[in-house]
Amino acid sequence: MIIKREMLVLAAVALLSWSCCCEQEAMPPAQDARKEAGPALDAFHHAAAVADEDTYFGLFAPEGVFLGTDSTERWTLAEFRLFAEPHFQGDSAWVFEPLTRELEFSPGGDIAWFDEMLNSASYGECRGTGVLRLIDGQWKIAQYSLTIPIPNALAQEVVEQIRSVDK
Repeated sequence: MIIKREMLVLAAVALLSWSCCCEQEAMPPAQDARKEAGPALDAFHHAAAVADEDTYFGLFAPEGVFLGTDSTERWTLAEFRLFAEPHFQGDSAWVFEPLTRELEFSPGGDIAWFDEMLNSASYGECRGTGVLRLIDGQWKIAQYSLTIPIPNALAQEVVEQIRSVDK
């Protein structure tokens, strides 16, 4: 009887410990993380606008991937850097001004995903989406995807144009 009681007590303690652990993981990320993730994306856009290649690519995680507007544009960090290098030789590589941004965080607070509406002189309204990872206390871009939102009223026409180009 005593062994059963001790086992019940141990089981209760284990359950309580597990419950506390899970509650801690489900807590929202620290406000510092929320305050730092957005500025990392701002720094990313600013570095491109002033052709600061080292800062721009330094904001990517080592496994970073960039997805461009064309369906063929899926670049690893090394591939994207090679593609972008000539653009960073002038005063500005490209300019995308953030208009709105939404950030969501994983329960542990070390992963964030985002979507942002951007303005570009050359492309007009664009959308950037992606994933950030907290690495050694700094937010790094693990994936960035740049798209041009197509209004639903134009979608069928655009699809037909794409099909005619792909032939």
